[in-house]
Amino acid sequence: MDLFKLKEHNTNIKTELTAGFTTFMAMLYIVPVNAYILSISGMPYDALVTATIVMTIFASILNGFWANTPIAMSVGMGLNAYFSFGLVKGMGIPWQSALGIVFISGILYILISVTPIRKWLMETIPVDIKRALSAGIGAFIAFIALEQTKIIVDSPATLVTLGDFRDENVLLALLGLLLAIFFSVRKYKAAFILSIMITTIFAWSMGLAEFPKEFISMPASMAPIAFELDITSVLTLSFIPVILIFLLTDLFDTLGTLAGVGMRANLFKDKNGSVALQKNIEADAVATMVSGLAGVTSTTSFIESASGVEEGGRTGLTAVTVGVLFILPLFILPFFKAIPANAIYPILIVIGIIMFSELKHINYEDQATKYATFFIVVGMPLTYSITNGLLLGALVYLLVNIFLGKVKESSPAMLILALAGILIFFFL
Repeated sequence: MDLFKLKEHNTNIKTELTAGFTTFMAMLYIVPVNAYILSISGMPYDALVTATIVMTIFASILNGFWANTPIAMSVGMGLNAYFSFGLVKGMGIPWQSALGIVFISGILYILISVTPIRKWLMETIPVDIKRALSAGIGAFIAFIALEQTKIIVDSPATLVTLGDFRDENVLLALLGLLLAIFFSVRKYKAAFILSIMITTIFAWSMGLAEFPKEFISMPASMAPIAFELDITSVLTLSFIPVILIFLLTDLFDTLGTLAGVGMRANLFKDKNGSVALQKNIEADAVATMVSGLAGVTSTTSFIESASGVEEGGRTGLTAVTVGVLFILPLFILPFFKAIPANAIYPILIVIGIIMFSELKHINYEDQATKYATFFIVVGMPLTYSITNGLLLGALVYLLVNIFLGKVKESSPAMLILALAGILIFFFL
């Protein structure tokens, strides 16, 4: 195991394997959750289960060997909801074209990861705007989940209102939400999968979902979605903001996760750590491009890797272990298909809450940031679009700096986004 330099990282095989298993249990929820969310776009659920697992295996093992860090990767939350509800349902884009957007963003991500552009983006986009983006996506996916579970419903008088809490399916969702919150605040390492399993078992016992006739089967084929992307249809000016959203969100999400997990494990502090950070980003970029080919949305580094780090994971052997363990879920498709939707959506609400908490770090003394943050965070759920929210925030950021006579001090990247907003909102 000298490949992973275990002694140099003060760890051993047993510790790394244990850490990998811990991260695997914390991440397992992504299989049914991602497959269900993307299936809303019209893509076949069975193929999505296989594709989600395959990309988790590929991305985690790639990162383990390439970067030698304990960071596992899978299909990211947030962009999968935007893919189904924002692009396909909201804008009427075929899922094949939406996959083309994922693929193109992956190619751009690779180019950025090996050029000075990455450094320029990270230095010119204010850190507080990145935090607002994370919080806005959190609000967006939580809003989608609240709507889909019927905890909130549409209203002719007030646009939205509370749903019927006497409805058994709404009560099932509330049970799932309570369990997800309970296990999360109690810091259970497999909080989300525990919530899904208990809620599902309850649904089966109460006749709210059909008990599966079998639990084990051969993996479903990826053929219906693999290599079905349509690239040419999205090579137009109007899709540039959407492609940028996928690119920037994936990049910021990965960097935020790496910063958080890396701090706990002291992964990226010295010169060798800087190389590992760069390789992590490169692995994520390659996996994102491949995910478009495989038929799922962008991969990203998973914050759940922190659970493995807490168990002592320090090298890529932890990530490789996660990838190998994800072979097992390939053979339990009937179980995933038997999970009711209202056992899955509560997880999105809790993930949304976690992402929303980024707001506490924002410096509201900066006037442009304060107003931009509001429009980003509120704009995403209310316009049902991550793109619209970010562009609205960038426009407000520019306007406030004009009012303050600080245009020259503004972030160049934010000015570019503001100009894109003017073009999209008023001329396209």
